[in-house]
Parts: sequence; C-alpha cells; structure tokens
Amino acid sequence: MLFSGFSEQIRAHDPATIVIFGASGDLTHRKLIPALFVAYMQDLLPEPFRIVGFARRDYDDEIFRDMMEDSIRNFTRLPAAEETIRRFVEHLYYHKGDLSSPDSYAALKDRLAGAAYPENHLFYLSIIPDLFHTTVHNLQKAGMIRDPEEEHWTRVVIEKPFGKDLESAIALNKELLEHLDETQIYRIDHYLGKETVQNILSFRFANAIFEPVFNRSYVDHIQITASETVGMEKGRGGYYDEYGALRDMVTNHLLQLLCLVTMEAPGDLSAESIRNEKVKLLNATKLDIREDITDAVCRGQYAEGVDSDGNKIKGYLQEDRIDPQSDTDSFAALRLSINNWRWAGVPILLRTGKRMARKTTEIAVQFKVPPLQLFQQVECEDDVCDITRIKPNTLIFRIQPDEGIFLKVGTKRPGMRFVVEDVDMDFSYSGKWNQSLPEAYERLLLDTLHGDSTLFTRSDEVAAEWRVVQPILDNLELLKPFAYPPGEWGVKESDELFLGVEGFWRNGRMEKVSGSNVALDSANL
Repeated sequence: MLFSGFSEQIRAHDPATIVIFGASGDLTHRKLIPALFVAYMQDLLPEPFRIVGFARRDYDDEIFRDMMEDSIRNFTRLPAAEETIRRFVEHLYYHKGDLSSPDSYAALKDRLAGAAYPENHLFYLSIIPDLFHTTVHNLQKAGMIRDPEEEHWTRVVIEKPFGKDLESAIALNKELLEHLDETQIYRIDHYLGKETVQNILSFRFANAIFEPVFNRSYVDHIQITASETVGMEKGRGGYYDEYGALRDMVTNHLLQLLCLVTMEAPGDLSAESIRNEKVKLLNATKLDIREDITDAVCRGQYAEGVDSDGNKIKGYLQEDRIDPQSDTDSFAALRLSINNWRWAGVPILLRTGKRMARKTTEIAVQFKVPPLQLFQQVECEDDVCDITRIKPNTLIFRIQPDEGIFLKVGTKRPGMRFVVEDVDMDFSYSGKWNQSLPEAYERLLLDTLHGDSTLFTRSDEVAAEWRVVQPILDNLELLKPFAYPPGEWGVKESDELFLGVEGFWRNGRMEKVSGSNVALDSANL
C-alpha cells in the first residue's frame, strides 16, 4: 500500500503460500526472509501462511530453517525474541528442484496440494533473468498458474533487470504475458519501497506551497544521484559486467525517481492512475542532445587506487570475473529533457556509479536565482567568510542514508551588515520519529499479498524506460568509458553536462563560484 494505516488495515488477510525460487541466494538470506519475519512480528502476515524455498541445493526443511534463523538474527532491523524466531521458522519448508526440469514443478504442485498449504500462491522469482520465462512456462505447464478470475489467486514477483535493451524487454514482457495476465505480474523495484521515495508524492501533492513552483518558470534544473562506495566484491562482477551502471541503475531506479518528482498529479492514488502518469512522463523524456550524443551522456570505469587506510583498490578491469577488455560502465551520467508543458527547457541530470566518494541517493531540485540580486551572500567556514554570488534555493529528497527532506534558503546573517547566508530547513525521519523505518522489501512483499501493484512497474512502463536509454545502447562506440579514481565522484568529464546550467554536481569537486573571495572576519558580518 502506498500509505500505511492502522495495523488491521495493512495486515494481509488472504491465507497464502509464498514460494521463493532461488531460495539459496543472497537476496533470500539478506532481504526476503528478514522482511517476512518483521511482518510476522508485527502481525501483518495472514493466517495461515507457508513459505517454501525452492533451490537445487541438497537441503531439507530443518537445514533450511536453521539457515534462515541465522539470516533473521544477522539481517533483521528489529530486535527479536528467540521464541518468536522459532515460531516463525516453523512456517518455512524446503523443496529441492531444478528450475529447468518440468518434473520439479510437478513435484512442487503435488506438495502444495496438501491441506497444510493455502491455495493462494505467491511465486517470487529471485533468479537470473534468463530463467524468468523458463520458470513461468513450467509453472503454467504444471497447472500452477490460475486464471485471474478464479477464486484463489496466483501472483508472480520478478526482480530486475527487466531485459537488457528495448527489444529484449518487449520480448520478455510478451513471453510473460503468454502465461500470465498483467495483473498477476509484480515487477519489483526496491527503491519504490523506500519511505522517502513514497514521501515525494505526498510532499508534492499534499502541500499547496510547493506544487505551484514545480515547473519550468521556477526550477533551474534537477539532479538525481545514486552513488555507491562498493566495487565488485562477493563475486558480483560476472553479473555486473553483463549489465553495467546504465542497465543496472538508470533504466529502473533513477528513472523511477525522476517520474515521481516530475509527473503530473494523478486523479487518485490507485495503481493505474499513478502508473498512467509515470508512463506519460517517460514518453515525454529524451536525451538532451544539442549536437551529438556525447553532449548528453558520459560513461566511466573506476581505475586502480588506494583507500583511506592505504590499501590497494583494484580497478574495474582488474576485478574478478571482469573481462580485461570490457567497456562496461561502472559510472554513468545523463542529461535529459522532458518535452511537456511543465518541464520544457529544464535540464535533468542523472548520475550513478560504483567506487564513489560516498554512498548516497538523493534528488535535488534547484530553483532559479531571484531576477534582481539585491543582497550579497556569504559562505562561512569557522571564523572566515567569503562573499559569493547569491545562491539558489535547493529542495533535497534524501533517500539514503539519513532519510529526509531538506530545503536550503537564504536568510540574513546576524550582525551589522546586510548579508545573506544559506540555512537548512530540514525534516529527517530520525529527528522526527524515534523508530526504525520499514525496509523496502517489507512494504513491497506486503503489497504483493494485498494485490496492490502501485509500487510495481507495468509492462508499458518498462518499455518506456528502455526507450529513454536505447539511443545510448545504439551508440556505445561513441561513448567509450573514461577512467576515474576510486573514492572520487566519478568522471570529471561529466561536469560538461552542466553546460548552460546554473550549477554543478552536488559534491564540491568544482570550485564554488565566488564574487570576490575576500576573507572577512565573521564577527563583523
């Protein structure tokens, strides 16, 4: 559900059997089982429920339960009593099977036909994308996919990536829809389950003072950054080298954030109304190409370096399971434009990468500077202040870490001189509520049990996302990746995407634009 209500309202009521394909994988251990356990602790799961792990490993129920107990202790955000953990894992079962073998699905069907297993089935595909169609095909062949009009439901959750390009995404959707109705498919993007992401819509459309200025008349540009400090640890290089930053992050997470901060107000909060507006927005979004595609796209790969402790960091091409000749991007920056009445002429800057200076995800809406600059602005550090140009107001949605919403405004600095200094008006979840925020998977798994598809991606939405980036995939030979040092903010050449824009990336790499840079005694200001 998009907004939480009382416990009884958000509790799932339909008895359900949840089958996790790929149950021996990291996602099951770190996210899915801990998320379901937290829902159980809060009495939000239906009664009865069963969770069945499906994988090739030679486990049994007891081994699987022991493993999941360890996962709950290690990865659950809330403290839990041992007795509660024990009661929860009694709902867990294991089914050994091969995703490519029809016999494994026939055996699964026979097992689920037992009276102990509720007849509503949620199938979670925590598997590689190449096996999505195989799994769904075998589920249907075994008679485990019901017609959506039947009394008991079947729902299938699919993890990203949804294809590798526009053609493969369309083909995948076509294959899935041969066996499932669109209402039965839940394409999960865990970013949409984050609290601040959902707060974007309520912030925009529940506050009359902000929505009127979200347009080309007042906004200079919008930046969206999703940066990570990690590289290719834990063997992820094999997967990542096939997809890269563009496919892994831009064509889902970042474009979804863009939709929420720029879409028109939906007629209501139904899944279809919200997703309709997102599709309209994506269909109006294009690369902001002025002369050629290099004006709008910058790709990069992190090079060798050392960390703050002097330890050597491998470059992308030296990582395990990476092709030494790979031109896959570990960093991608884009400049987009939205060709509609509200946003025409407003640059949209997206940036994501591995081995960057800090782990953060945020949206920054930078407003235009006042047309008549009546005041001088100062920037102060300790007791030294510099006179600078007037700074624009900036509205920041921080998704992670330290989730919150922050507004930078100029106010008169106390003192004898009439100068303006930036201050922050902030709302942080940690400062307002003394409680842990729900994990994204906790909310999204509950939504699937409710049949609420608001925070999931529709097939035409997936295709619209790929249409935005397909020109990049068609011109990779013109967009060879630049090298960048690990621990920095990516490729310095990406600064050129700001040509003609009042501002630069929010990281401090570029020197601040100063009027006189005269050092002043702050006591006299």
